[in-house]
Formats: sequence, C-alpha cells, structure tokens
Amino acid sequence: MFETLFSAMITILPDYLFRRYVQGKRIGHEITLYSVWYELRFGIVTCLMLTITLITLIFYYHPTATSAVSTFRTIPILPEASGRVEEIFVPNELETEIKAGAPIFKLDSSRQEADVVTAKQQVEEIKGEIALAEGELAVASAQVDQAEASLKQAQDELDTRQELFERNANVVSERDLEKLQNTVDSRTGALEAAKANKDLVETKINVALPTKLSSAEAKLEEAEVELGKMTVYAGVDGMVTQFVLRPGEIVNPLMRPAGILIPHDSVQERIVAGFGQVEAQVIKRGMIAEAFCPAVPFTIIPLVVADVQSEIAAGQVSTGSQLVDATKASETSTVTAILEPLYEGGLDKLPPGASCEVNAYTSNHDRLLEDKDLTTAQYVFLHVIDTVGLVHAIILRSQAIQYPIRTLVLSGH
Repeated sequence: MFETLFSAMITILPDYLFRRYVQGKRIGHEITLYSVWYELRFGIVTCLMLTITLITLIFYYHPTATSAVSTFRTIPILPEASGRVEEIFVPNELETEIKAGAPIFKLDSSRQEADVVTAKQQVEEIKGEIALAEGELAVASAQVDQAEASLKQAQDELDTRQELFERNANVVSERDLEKLQNTVDSRTGALEAAKANKDLVETKINVALPTKLSSAEAKLEEAEVELGKMTVYAGVDGMVTQFVLRPGEIVNPLMRPAGILIPHDSVQERIVAGFGQVEAQVIKRGMIAEAFCPAVPFTIIPLVVADVQSEIAAGQVSTGSQLVDATKASETSTVTAILEPLYEGGLDKLPPGASCEVNAYTSNHDRLLEDKDLTTAQYVFLHVIDTVGLVHAIILRSQAIQYPIRTLVLSGH
C-alpha cells in the first residue's frame, strides 16, 4: 500500500493534474470511468512498474524476518541413574528460585549406603592387617637378633676350638671341629631365614598392605560418589519450573526427567531471526535492525546483527541407516542471524522466548563517503537504496500500532 501510494504520487497524480488543469479536462465529462485507463494509461503502467521495483528493492536490501525469537537455554533436571524418589527438597510451585549446590530431590539410596558401609569395613580390616604386620615385624626383628646371637656364640666356640687344635691336636678332635662347623653353618642359615622373614614382613607393611589400603579407600570413595549421585543438586543459579515430582515416582535419565532448570545466565540478551535464503548475500554482521515484539506493544527495539550463521540448517547430513535423499530437504530453510540490542538494556522488558518480527536495513553511508570511484548512476542508486529503507521502517511501525488493536479488538479474543 505504501509503495503504491508513493509511486502514484509521482506518476498517476502528476498525469491527472496535467490533464485536469493544463488541458482543462473535467471529471465526469472528458475524464470518465471509461476514459481513465486510456487517458492515464502511461501513468498507471509506470506506477505499477515503479511499485514492483520499489517493493523488490525494499524487501531485498532491507529484509524482513517474521520468524524471530528471544532465545534462552534450559537444563533438564535428571539423575545420573534410575531410581525411586525418596525425598523432595523443592516446593511444588510453578517457578522456584534455586541456588547452585542446593538439593532438588533424593532417590532411594539403600544399596549405595550398604556399599559405603562395606567399603569402610574393608578399609578398617586392612588397617588392622597393617597393625598386625607391624607386630609381626617386631617378632621378626627379635628372631634376627636371636639368630645373630646364636651364630656369634657358635662362631666364637668354633674359633676357640680351632685355635686349640692348631696348638695341640690332641686336645680337640677333628670330629668336634666338624660338629662346631656344622652348627655355625646351621645358625648362619637360620640367621638368613630370619632376615628374609623380616624383609618379607617389611615388604608387606611398606608395599602390599598400603596398595591394598589404597584400593580399598578408592572403592570407598567410589561408593561415596555413587551415594552422592542419589541426591540431585542444582548445578547453577536459576529457576526450577515444571517440577511435578513426588516421592515414590520412578525417575529415568533417558525418558523421565523431573523438571526443567532455567539458568539465570542463559537468558541472553539476543534475538535469533531467520531470513529468507534470497537475502543470504545481503545479511551482514554489523547491520542495523529493528524489532517489533507483541510482548512489548507499541515499542520498536533497535538492534544490530551480531553474527550470521554461514550454514543453512536444511542441508545438514547425519549418520543413519538410509542414504541421503535431496527431496527430503525440499522445505526451504532460512538464514539464521543473531541480533543484539543496539543500546544497553534494550531487551530488558522482553520476556525470554517472545516472538518478534525483525527488519534489517542496508546502509551505504560509509561507502558513499569513502569510495571516490563511484559513478553518478551508482551514487544515485545507493542513495535510493538507503532512502527506501524509510518505507520499511514506516511499515514496521504501523504494524506495531495496529497489532494490539487487531488482536484485542478486531479478532474478538
């Protein structure tokens, strides 16, 4: 409508004024319903052509996204294992504030508690074995001392008899010397056995039992971790919603979530908009945009294009049991752009998840000022593109004004 009125003002209206006041033709006489087409045919055709051209320029260089939404992230409240709910820590309300680390609900943990008790008992048993081994080490040390003393006594007696034998062979017989030597050898072996037993006990105390104790303590920690998993805690500050869990219900991490947690930091000040693929070459980072959201009536929100997704979602390929068929992706997807408020706090009043309509505007201001190689035709064309964006801005504002009236009054809701 705006485009047609604008085109008529510079085509049909001047043609009519010329024929009415210059040529002197009168409405109802020379200018009749039947002669309008013939008399104003050049103006009408030019108006139609100019309207189509204007609409094309406006919607191509100043694209519109009717599918735009203020996005936010949610976290499903799920345990790490299946189980039956034993206790609820969050009240049954539509929305409940919760802090990071606060418990949400607890599952039945009878088996896990028994595993913790068993693991603690194993740790105590190994500590008892260590204490017992320390006693065995004391006994082994005493046995080594005893064996050393016995060996020294036998060796001294052998040395004395050997000296006497060397002085006078008739005093000590060779048979006695052989017996003493055998006694020394036997007690030497006993000493070595006592030392080996002591080394074995020391190895048991310093290596085997500590390793066994570490393994038992690791099992205890594992059992305590499994016991801790039975209580589900909030990982971040946020809002718990759709929480309808009750004691006795079964919760499954794959099929049965307990509710939804909306983190406070997930409500990002951004709008995700989908523009048509025909405008893929026009949407650029840094473009100025405006949004009208029904959740904030009679308000135009200034935005800026923060990022443009280079991929189009319809073309993604995932691993499956069937080959990719291009006809399955026949639905035309959009070019995704992320828009942020141009001014700080621009989206504070917009509820998360609100739908919007977004206009983006092409600006050639910098190019017109800096590019000295532009021809006259290019200079005029770029000026026209920037100027016709005003029409799109007027259309968006008219929609913002009409929407509450059309929705609340004319629709009958």
